[in-house]
Amino acid sequence: MIAETAVSPNHYLQIGPGCLSVLAKIMRHRLAPARGTAYNLVMTDKTQLTLDRIFSSDDFKAETFGPARWLDDGSGYTTLETVENQSGDEDSKLKELVRYDIASGERTLLVTTALLTPPNAEKPLILQNYDWSPDKQRLLIYTNSQRVWRQNTRGDYWVLNLADGTLHQLGQGLPEASLMFAKFAPNGNAVAYVCQQNIYVEALPSGSITQLTQDGGGHIINGTSDWVYEEEFHLRDGFRWSEDGRSIAYWQFNTDGIETFYLINNTDSLYPKLIPLPYPKVGTTNSACRVGVVAATGGRTTWFALPGDPRQQYVPKMEWANSSEQVVIQQLNRLQNKNIVWLGNVADGSVTAVHTETDDAWIDVRTDDLHWLDDGQSFTWVSDRNGWRQIFRIGRDGQQQTPLTPAAFDVVSVEKVVEGDGRLYFIASPDNPTQRYLYTTSLDGDTAVQRLTPAHLPGSHSYDISPDGQHAFHTYSACNQPPVVSLISLPDHQQIRVLQGNEKLGGRVTAVNQPSLDFFQITLDDGTVLDGWRLTPPDFDPSQKYPLLFYVYGEPAGQTVVDRWGGNQLLWHMMLAQQGFIVISLDNRGTPAPRGRAWRKSVYRQIGILATADQAEAAQKIIANHSYIDPERVGVWGWSGGGSMTLNLMFKHGDIYKTGIAIAAVSDQRFYDTIYQERYMGLPDDNEAGFRDGSPINFAHQLQGKLLIIHGTADDNVHYQSAEAVLNKLIEHNKPFDMMAYPNRAHGIKEGKNTTRHLYGLLTRYLNENLMDSA
Repeated sequence: MIAETAVSPNHYLQIGPGCLSVLAKIMRHRLAPARGTAYNLVMTDKTQLTLDRIFSSDDFKAETFGPARWLDDGSGYTTLETVENQSGDEDSKLKELVRYDIASGERTLLVTTALLTPPNAEKPLILQNYDWSPDKQRLLIYTNSQRVWRQNTRGDYWVLNLADGTLHQLGQGLPEASLMFAKFAPNGNAVAYVCQQNIYVEALPSGSITQLTQDGGGHIINGTSDWVYEEEFHLRDGFRWSEDGRSIAYWQFNTDGIETFYLINNTDSLYPKLIPLPYPKVGTTNSACRVGVVAATGGRTTWFALPGDPRQQYVPKMEWANSSEQVVIQQLNRLQNKNIVWLGNVADGSVTAVHTETDDAWIDVRTDDLHWLDDGQSFTWVSDRNGWRQIFRIGRDGQQQTPLTPAAFDVVSVEKVVEGDGRLYFIASPDNPTQRYLYTTSLDGDTAVQRLTPAHLPGSHSYDISPDGQHAFHTYSACNQPPVVSLISLPDHQQIRVLQGNEKLGGRVTAVNQPSLDFFQITLDDGTVLDGWRLTPPDFDPSQKYPLLFYVYGEPAGQTVVDRWGGNQLLWHMMLAQQGFIVISLDNRGTPAPRGRAWRKSVYRQIGILATADQAEAAQKIIANHSYIDPERVGVWGWSGGGSMTLNLMFKHGDIYKTGIAIAAVSDQRFYDTIYQERYMGLPDDNEAGFRDGSPINFAHQLQGKLLIIHGTADDNVHYQSAEAVLNKLIEHNKPFDMMAYPNRAHGIKEGKNTTRHLYGLLTRYLNENLMDSA
């Protein structure tokens, strides 16, 4: 019933269960209040999802576990826990450090807020992350973190001496929140860190600071990476202590020669502020990257003599080679189809090649997982050279190569190498590419692989395995199951106790009037099988006609069809289903599903071409085979690569898709960065047709339906330039469109108060206005 029906401005309408159909009719007919009138709808029915419940409340907030650290002896672990009986937003962030015994579950408080309070300070430090010294007598504390492009990798570091309770801030005299990637030396008596593109070592407990590099700043970056390495190789922490603690190996980047892209901040000051970003676009100059070793006491750097032009090669990975005399370095050519593994001699910088991996398409070094075995005499390696992603064991000289997993399915990731037990743990899903499970095999290649994840838990599983391989933090979720974190034993996979059950979230999800969610497959004319998921309204009636919304991504960087908890985006799709939409997502060829090399690399040199064709053909078949879908009310939306896919579908297949929403889309592949785009497309000079036909901007003149383009003006990843270019093209061809620019927001469009709620409100309104039946 309607408890309050007054229609004066700013009155509240309480909507009970009996009035949901009335509300649906209001939405369907788009009845607007008189000017100056605001209706605040207070939902009392917890079976219904709303924008405010999803994005402006904690109703569906998932609780997390950790960060946790295993003890070296396997007897327990430490973790952060929120201090109880607090009040206020700032106090809610206060954490204490506790230890748990695995066998008994006994909890021991190790570090209290009192110990975290610096001398003469009124409040304790907000403990955001931490690390132990090797002897567990000192605690490295990370606090006051600041965002650097994607992640909060810059902040303040303190060292707590547990023996006497003293608290010492590192980098005294250096700017506030300017330290990055601090880590203890192997003996625990020093900490190294990066500050303003130089590397420092600080002795403990004296606090004496030695600056190891002097040339950092401007174009020279020491100990961390340039923008494109961070984005595409996930390289942020750019230095490594040697095992004996006497040396540090590090990356250096020289960005001189990279063209500067200027981001414009119009909102934080009276006049615009320009933010310079050295950003290498497709076919342009890259940073010169090299790797060297410097003594921890300071002195001259020994640079490794890697062959080739450093601006035409990449060095995505580097580690110490299980000794303090050699460093193992991976070097990719610019096309990223040849990866050479080098052993670098610390004494003179000479290098020796021990393994070379080649591919007719590309090599994804993010999955190679090199781990040393036999006291450095061999290492693990991941390759899909035989058609499936396998784990190999390769001798230090590169001669002996033994497969540890069969060429019958894809290894998704290596989770742990436990040499003491002769075991290798990895994630795979041979029978269902939408799911993820834990498997094990021996390190000698003589034992068949064995699945450890129980069969009664279908979905997605991830693991943080203890150093001795006897236990793990196990996280399980599924499309209808929020994450549950448990402590388990291995290899029997027995649950010891639940660490975070998310019972409150699970209860609220269960209470929702559930749309039907199912996974399905569809076969294209050439026999290709695509995976998909589908949401249908709770009161679905096949005799009625429904609007259909496709959610797309479709690029090599991610899958959308995965059987795991999808958080707020899943809940939003469920809300749309409650409102009468059918929502479908499909994984086309080229997505990183564990379906084999041919599946993943079929899109080489044709990004935006084959994937678009797959999506369109599948959509046609779905519409033709289901009479309850209204072919005049078919929409599509996506973000980033999914935004590009949306533009391609709207421009190339306007007969299928009537409404589209493209967020942060790459409209012209030439605008994107070297590492990502060239990996999958090659260079524009030798793939002119691919770049032309895969870029949606070249087909903007074919737009037929309703199109909303959304972009953050401070997007450092896919620049606002990309939106402006396609808008110009639409204007040139007199094509009507809608757009929304989010001022000074980056690629995730989440900065600032209420941004996410506003964004999804806009999406919801646009879809209802253009796809919902107005009759």
